Amino acid sequence: MTQDRSATADETAGPVLPAPRTPSPLEAPALNWGVIAPGGIAGYFTEALQKYTRQKVVAVGSRDAERARAFADRFGIPAAYGSYADLVQDSQVDIVYVASPHSGHFEHAMQAIEAGKHVLVEKAFTRNAREAEQLIEAARKRGVFLMEAMWTRFLPHIDVVRQALASGLLGEVHTVMADHGQRMDPDPAHRLFAPELAGGALLDLGVYPVSFASMVLGPLTSVTAVGTKTFTGVDGQASIVVTAGSGAHGVLNTTLFARTPTTASISGTHARLEIDSPFYGSAGVRLIGRDNRLLDTFVPSQRDGGLCYQAAEAARCISAGRLESELMPLAESLAVMHALDDVRRDLEVVFPGE
Repeated sequence: MTQDRSATADETAGPVLPAPRTPSPLEAPALNWGVIAPGGIAGYFTEALQKYTRQKVVAVGSRDAERARAFADRFGIPAAYGSYADLVQDSQVDIVYVASPHSGHFEHAMQAIEAGKHVLVEKAFTRNAREAEQLIEAARKRGVFLMEAMWTRFLPHIDVVRQALASGLLGEVHTVMADHGQRMDPDPAHRLFAPELAGGALLDLGVYPVSFASMVLGPLTSVTAVGTKTFTGVDGQASIVVTAGSGAHGVLNTTLFARTPTTASISGTHARLEIDSPFYGSAGVRLIGRDNRLLDTFVPSQRDGGLCYQAAEAARCISAGRLESELMPLAESLAVMHALDDVRRDLEVVFPGE
């Protein structure tokens, strides 16, 4: 990946942003993938793999055999199954991508783990921390790779952010701000409004700013929130304040009621980073000095297909014999689920079956 400095201000003075070290997804060893739940995100994922990697999607499973076959025909996938159990038993499948609604993550990932398959589970990892703990324990006992599909963590601009933080470029970090809001039409049939599918803003949208704050600040020592529920009783909006052991704060927001800027910033004693919208996708990054002067800009060379990076990371880890990723470690996925549990506790949101 290259760093586009066409928008850089005053390149001859002041600190500069590092170039990303992110390997090309095309260089990752090829694995055979099975996809559980052929919905919208599964389509984006499969398209990204086929366009930008050497990974092969060899099977798809759905509770509806016709839906599985339609997805398979669309992407040229050789095997289509009318049950998830049949998919995880396919000997050609090395790793399973779980793309079902949040309510199904635990059950479907556990099926794959018990079948001896490596697993990539869509974010949010599970409905709650208790389910996350059980998945992690099962994967370690079975000796298979497990990772949350928090695709943001593996994108080039986030490696730029990581390096800037590690080098002390920003000085002592005091404030992280991030938001993710989408305007969703009220519809009790839509998964984001359905309590039985673990709907709501938090697990689908809010997980991005919470996970981002966790990455930047480290372990969160307190999580407090206020919010508003939807007409179905799931969380429609949450405003969250988190703190870290250093005393730094994260000010985070998520909503289903309005389209928000969906940007992020990290402010330190020396400088701040501003991440363009959508901060969780392939976004530009600006380094701003204490005098509010633009010091440097990073522009990603690839804007689409960002889901390919997480698949490449999983393939590299599995090829190297690692059971988790250093970029999205299981302990942090669990910690983020604990933080999301804390938010829902403040908002008094409980899903059926919890």
